[in-house]
Amino acid sequence: MKQRALLTLGLGDWQQGFAGVTLQLWEAGSITPIQFSGSLPAAPRLDQIFRQWRSLYVALYGNCGVWRKAPAAPPTPATRSVSDFPIDIDEDDVTHVSTAEFDQLGQALRQRLNHWLESSAFRPIDRQLRTHLSRHDEIRLILAAENADVLRYPWQLWQLFEDYPQSELALSPLNYQRSLKKPQAKNHDQVSVLAVLGNAAGIDVRTDQHILSALPGADVTLLAEPSLDDLQQRLWYGTWDILFFAGHSSSETQGVLQLNATDTITLMQLKYALRTAITQGLQLAIFNSCDGLGLAWDLADLHIPQVIVMREPVPDAVAHAFLKHFLTAFAAG
Repeated sequence: MKQRALLTLGLGDWQQGFAGVTLQLWEAGSITPIQFSGSLPAAPRLDQIFRQWRSLYVALYGNCGVWRKAPAAPPTPATRSVSDFPIDIDEDDVTHVSTAEFDQLGQALRQRLNHWLESSAFRPIDRQLRTHLSRHDEIRLILAAENADVLRYPWQLWQLFEDYPQSELALSPLNYQRSLKKPQAKNHDQVSVLAVLGNAAGIDVRTDQHILSALPGADVTLLAEPSLDDLQQRLWYGTWDILFFAGHSSSETQGVLQLNATDTITLMQLKYALRTAITQGLQLAIFNSCDGLGLAWDLADLHIPQVIVMREPVPDAVAHAFLKHFLTAFAAG
C-alpha cells in the first residue's frame, strides 16, 4: 500500500523552534488527508553539532579523490565547539581530528536529532504517523519548511526511517503550484533525456556519459561543455522528460552551474527556456553535482515536479554510484 505524508514545519529556526508543525496524511485511495498538529522546541545545540559535523566532513574528506565542488574554496568557518561534544574544529588545522572522532560526532548528531523529535510537543504527530502506517507500506514523507537551511539537515537520521524501511524523504518549499503543461504527442516507449556535461576540470564526467548511454529504453542527447546559447536552444526546441547535469555547481547565495571552462551561469539565466521545457513535459531534473539545494530552490520557483540534488560536496565515486543505482531502478520502472 502506498502512503503519502506532508510534514510542514512552517516558520521558525533552530534558535526559536517551530510553533506550528502540521502533519497531513493521505491514505491509499484517499483524496482528502487527515491532519494533526504539534510543535518542536528550540534546538540550538543540535544546530551547533550539525555545523560542526559539516565542517569536519569537508575537512576530513575534502582531499579524498576528486570532488564535484565549485573550484573556488569556501570561506573557512571560525573554530566551534559544543559543550556536550567538545571537539574544536579549525579547517586550517584539522590533522589532530580522527575519523573515529568524526564517527562519534555523527552518532551524537543522530542521538540529538531523535531526542528532539521525541519531545512531548511533537509526540502526538509521531504517534499518529505510526498509528496509521505499516512497516510494509511504501511511504513518501515530504518535509516542507520556510527556512532553506533547515532542509539542509540530514533528516534521514530520524528513527522513523529506520522503523519503516519502505519510506523515503523528499523536501519541499512552503509554497508551491502545479506547472502548466501542454498536451504533447510523445513516444512513450522512449524516455527523452537531455544530459549536460559541464566543466570537467578535475572531475570525471565520462563515466556519467557511459552510464547514461547504457540506459535502456531512453533516448539520450549529450551536450558536452555547451555554451549558454546552445543549452537554451535545446531547452526551447526539444521535448524532454529528464534534464541531467554533471559537473561543478554551488549554492553559496544562489544555485550556479559551470557550463564550460569560461561560463558560470545561474538557473535564472535559463528561466524562460526551462519554463518552456516544463510546459512541454519536463518531469525531472537531476544534478549530479554538489551543494545543490540552491538549484532545487530555483527550479521549485519554476514549478518543475521533481528535482534530485546533492546537499553537500560529493566525491566522483559517490556521484557515479548514485547515478548507476538510480538509473538501474529507473529502468526497472
